[in-house]
Amino acid sequence: MASAERLQLFEADLAERVLARALASGGEFAELYAERRSSLSLALDDRKVERAQSGRDLGASVRVVAGEATYFAYVDGLAEPDLARVADTVAAAVRAGATRPRPLGELEQPAGQAIEQRPEDVEPGRKAQMLHQCDERARAASPDVSQVSANYNEDRRQLQIANSEGLLVADDRTRVRLGVQVVAQREGRVETGSESLAGHAGFELFTGDFAAVAGQAAERALTMLDARPAPAGPTTVVVGNGFGGVLFHEATGHGLEADAVQKRASVYAGRLGEQLASAIVVAYDDGSLPGEWGTDAIDDEGTPSQSTRVLDEGKLCFYLYDLTRARKDGSRSTGNGRRQSFRHLPIPRMTNTYIAPGPAAPEDIIGDVKRGVFAKSFAGGQVEPATGNFVFGVSEGYLIENGKVTAPLKGVTLLGNSLDVLQKIDAIGNDLAFKSGFCGKDGQQVPVGTGQPTVRISALTVGGTDV
Repeated sequence: MASAERLQLFEADLAERVLARALASGGEFAELYAERRSSLSLALDDRKVERAQSGRDLGASVRVVAGEATYFAYVDGLAEPDLARVADTVAAAVRAGATRPRPLGELEQPAGQAIEQRPEDVEPGRKAQMLHQCDERARAASPDVSQVSANYNEDRRQLQIANSEGLLVADDRTRVRLGVQVVAQREGRVETGSESLAGHAGFELFTGDFAAVAGQAAERALTMLDARPAPAGPTTVVVGNGFGGVLFHEATGHGLEADAVQKRASVYAGRLGEQLASAIVVAYDDGSLPGEWGTDAIDDEGTPSQSTRVLDEGKLCFYLYDLTRARKDGSRSTGNGRRQSFRHLPIPRMTNTYIAPGPAAPEDIIGDVKRGVFAKSFAGGQVEPATGNFVFGVSEGYLIENGKVTAPLKGVTLLGNSLDVLQKIDAIGNDLAFKSGFCGKDGQQVPVGTGQPTVRISALTVGGTDV
């Protein structure tokens, strides 16, 4: 098993000179962030691998925090004259007396995710063959499968951070992802299904039956060909594990990010310690879970990744902080300062956000429902953090009748309020699972993990087509 190699993008003495220049006109905090990135993506469509793209990127940014203001600039490359110029540009925007940064400590590189097989060492032809195997598996499911698309992505991101408080730290991150989307047609009706396999891992993630994701995607599309119109109105809703975590991520997670809280743009602002959810609800954001999509050794400010319990037996107990927002609240960073690249400022972002498992078996949770809806996976939605109101589309849903999952449903939407839903969670399963995704906020996209066990909501409005 290979660990991350020792990483150094810049020398400590260079960083000290850059930080000193950045603080030449004052400021409480300065940071140098450098990043080297390489990626490869392959796409299969209509049984052909048509697109192969690779990319490399290298650059750095400097920021200074002075009072309530943040000054930021970036540059491609790591040449000292360019870094000095960027530092001078940032310093010129500050109007105060010079500040001296602390001397940097020894370079730290916390143990990250162990990579057994580096993706870049695997021949591209083998990766293309994976896509063809997925295509074959999906098409073998039924003659009704009319189209298959598959994508393979790998990304390696190496970063190093130095700041005026003496921090000098590095991280080496590798992520791989295989995704499949299937289109099925029958008698003029068209449905789609998708599935993915992803993680903070190397190519070893695909040593098992990776093409099973294609079979699962095909099964979803084929099942939905027989879907009937969804009922409308208030009903009991059981949210499936894994994909169902998107509901908590969107409806609640964004409202816990400290920038929204401090702007009073969150329904959770000023409510620490309040009983906001059912007492059976315990929820976390955890950037340290081994192998998960949203996991890193440190965040993009150098703070160690950690587990943050945000709901404890229904009580709101912590927000998600980066360094800047933590200082403003007199709190600590929770390791949630994340950025898309060196061209972006870090902001509070979720990592792997999930509801903790409970004691119930999923079949028992469903078995107690006389009539309701089982929402297995979601197609996206809209949430207003300031009010908690949301609308979600369900990509795969089923009717529950007399404790049994029966007919597939089309046109299911879920409408509600995050605070109301948290109070109405009355059963939590023992089947915690995670899924991968990308979360967009303020023009930035970062990888996030969403997870939960099977969860039952006693009453939720379903907007359907059977009215």
